[in-house]
Amino acid sequence: MNPHTRTALAALSALSTFSGLTALPLAALAAPAAPTCAAVLARLAGRLADATCTVSADLTTANPATTPADNSIPSLPPGAFTPTTDRAVIAPSAAKRTPITRAVPGLQIDARMADDPTGQARFLLRLPLDWNGRLVVAGASGTRSEFNGDFAWSDYVLQKGYAYASQNKGVLNLRIASLSSATPPNGLACRLNPASGVWVNFYDNDDGQPFTRWRDTMVKAARLAGDGVVAAYGARARYTYAVGTSNGGYQVRRAVESAPELFDGGVDWEGTYVDAAAPNLLTDLPAGVLNFGDYVASGRDPNSTAAKNIVAAGYPPDIVRSATSSLWTSYWASFWEVTQCQWQKRLDPAYDTYGAGTAAYNYTARLSASAVGSQLAAFATTGRIQRPLITVAGTMDGLLPIDHHARAYARAVAAARAQDDDEGDRRGRDDRPAYRLYEIQNGNHIETYQDLFPQLELIEPHAQRAFDLLVANVELRQPLPPSQCVLRHGAIANPAVQPGHCVNLYEP
Repeated sequence: MNPHTRTALAALSALSTFSGLTALPLAALAAPAAPTCAAVLARLAGRLADATCTVSADLTTANPATTPADNSIPSLPPGAFTPTTDRAVIAPSAAKRTPITRAVPGLQIDARMADDPTGQARFLLRLPLDWNGRLVVAGASGTRSEFNGDFAWSDYVLQKGYAYASQNKGVLNLRIASLSSATPPNGLACRLNPASGVWVNFYDNDDGQPFTRWRDTMVKAARLAGDGVVAAYGARARYTYAVGTSNGGYQVRRAVESAPELFDGGVDWEGTYVDAAAPNLLTDLPAGVLNFGDYVASGRDPNSTAAKNIVAAGYPPDIVRSATSSLWTSYWASFWEVTQCQWQKRLDPAYDTYGAGTAAYNYTARLSASAVGSQLAAFATTGRIQRPLITVAGTMDGLLPIDHHARAYARAVAAARAQDDDEGDRRGRDDRPAYRLYEIQNGNHIETYQDLFPQLELIEPHAQRAFDLLVANVELRQPLPPSQCVLRHGAIANPAVQPGHCVNLYEP
């Protein structure tokens, strides 16, 4: 432990939680390089609202105070702000999460972004006393809060000395529309699943919340965090990395495509592929919703027409655990219909979601009947990466099928490079930012599903390993291992055990 850390720890008992932008008596933390709430909040004055800076003996989740309780902002309705729930969404179950081997003292800042007209854009910054000179900026999955990455990303990088920032894509989560209704209680309501009477309104579907904000909020968080680092340590971060999962992985892709001045590289874990041309979520999800009932009626027969239709739509094969439990059942119950509804309400609001039917949605037909194509194009990923990027994805992803998302993005990167060659860009591959796709055999979108289906593999350890490989590539110029299939119980290897794509989506 360095002397600055000892000085700060000695002062912790005399310090409490500070709110707003008031100057703070922090003489006890006057040792050089020890960050203070006063300095950081003063530097970010006018750019943050409702700011709270906490001097913490431990910024990891071993400290219960690190992540606020669900529904802990009194002015918001239940469901709008759910940080404790959010951090478990992308992480494995407790016994399999990132090990915490030491306390990380420092500062934590929670706030809103002051210039957001909706009042929903939120920002989180953690500044360890033992700083390694680097910054990590995290995306958020689904409609989750800025605390989404606390287990999967924050605990990992903080223990290595990185400063850590996160954001919520500029939008809150959801509010309850009805707890028991057979029909939609309002025009924006989405049913939690086809068998549910619970309906919610996603803030993402409100006016003033286009999905284009996702990229902008990630970039804004990087700028805020960068200035916070300067205030805390007296120097800019030497390197800044983007990390994120699912929709947060999409944010990482857009960050390295469009803001190379802010980011030195990124790791996207199961990132969402966005393109007006098929495939996309609105081409894939209806097939799952449409065929699942017939699949169940067949006795979950993998040779049934319904099962073949679901597989033909890009999904991995089902894993059947019992007469009522299977991998597809888990995705059907929690993700397929509600995700389709959320995206369709935002991108094609004229479609009668529950009248015409979620299962009947036909993206190709809707291209000529609505503006859904231009809506998707407005926030599409391009594949034109300007910084090194690693995609880590599982072959058994039942929400974002690997061939339609991870592999589709890899194809987009290759196509963008081929186009550059055709247009006269002859710099050569060695001058281009590295791109790698690491496919995890039997990995899936929801880590906790491994508890029910032990045939699945966790992705988190591979994503964290990919982060370390990215750092070594950026800072030490160490070559990244080639794109590869990481076999069950294996690891990213150089040379690759199995280069390229996994042969089968499922290996028993």
